Amino acid sequence: MRNFVFISPNFPENYWRFCKELKNDGFNVLGIGDCPYDGLSDALKGSLNEYYKVSSLENFEEVYRAVAFFIFKYGKIEYLESNNEYWLERDAKLRGEFNIQTGFQPVDMAKVKSKSAMKEYYKKAGVKVAMYCLPTDINVSRKFVKQAGYPVIVKPDRGVGAEDTFKISSDEELEKFHSERDTSVYIMEEFIDAEVNSYDAIIDSHGSPVFETGNVSPVSIMDIVNNRDDSVYYIVDKLSEDVRDAGRRTVKAFGVKSRFVHFEFFRLLSDQRIGKKGEVVALEVNMRPCGGFTPDMMNFANSCDVYKIWADVMAFDKADARTGERFYCAFAGRRADKSYKYSEQEIRDVYKDNLKTVAPVPKALSGAMGDIMYLADFKTKKELDAFYKDVIRRV
Repeated sequence: MRNFVFISPNFPENYWRFCKELKNDGFNVLGIGDCPYDGLSDALKGSLNEYYKVSSLENFEEVYRAVAFFIFKYGKIEYLESNNEYWLERDAKLRGEFNIQTGFQPVDMAKVKSKSAMKEYYKKAGVKVAMYCLPTDINVSRKFVKQAGYPVIVKPDRGVGAEDTFKISSDEELEKFHSERDTSVYIMEEFIDAEVNSYDAIIDSHGSPVFETGNVSPVSIMDIVNNRDDSVYYIVDKLSEDVRDAGRRTVKAFGVKSRFVHFEFFRLLSDQRIGKKGEVVALEVNMRPCGGFTPDMMNFANSCDVYKIWADVMAFDKADARTGERFYCAFAGRRADKSYKYSEQEIRDVYKDNLKTVAPVPKALSGAMGDIMYLADFKTKKELDAFYKDVIRRV
């Protein structure tokens, strides 16, 4: 029997579907998490062969012992994955400790977690990257600002999402940044006027895409997090050829195999130092599915099942990735402490034929995704834009 260890199978809550499809494909699916077994959904319980509870997934020794127990009981582990950005380094360390050869190893972590290291691989892919520096002291930052100009963006070099990402627009703000933080852990980049376009794909063991799609984020995630703005992004009905090309070249540059990936690119909104309006340039790579409920949105947009496609690639190194009718799938995240022109019931009534889900966003995801999410699909961009206008219109 083939064994697959899935770390944190209960979060995000939709990840039980990955486990279900792995089990359907013949794997022993062995979960490790810090949620009590009775707290797991019935759907997840039915998708696992066994579950090992630890007091904290942050405790490496406990998780190590859990993997060792599974090896003792079931034999060799073929895969160990969480499909979660937060645990990528932990996953790699566990693979290294137990000689699990599938997936990234500890030596690979710099290139997939460090934003500065990523740039060299984007360059290998022939994708332009933003000017940057590592702001180890204020003199380095001043020299960079003299070259790049204000504003500049600073963020942790090994951060997750838009966590602790902000804009510096003056000498005073630059001095405050250096006086209040350990700046050695940050990267500083030129500001780019752009929207984010992603390349989302399931890659086989030969580095070839089996399934491809993408999303567009017209609003800065940095602003959503820092200003508690409403969150909006959507899965495209058809992946643009320039993003597809850049994504495939990036897959090869990073040596990606047997993974679900989410690569982010800037599409320039104006002519800038880095390129012309409309051009696609690098942002960052994420060696896991796009977060939260985005896999469900991919299904709605493509009339397919990405959970099954991914599991089939893990099990058989191939999948039937045929898609059906195509849609734009919209995500709109409202804030619980804001007042909106249209009530939830009014939105439900008007968009009853389009809505797929209206539900609370888990607290751990709410910073970037809002507190209440609305998922809906549309045949045209015009309908999509009208939906966004209605859902996020404030009083």
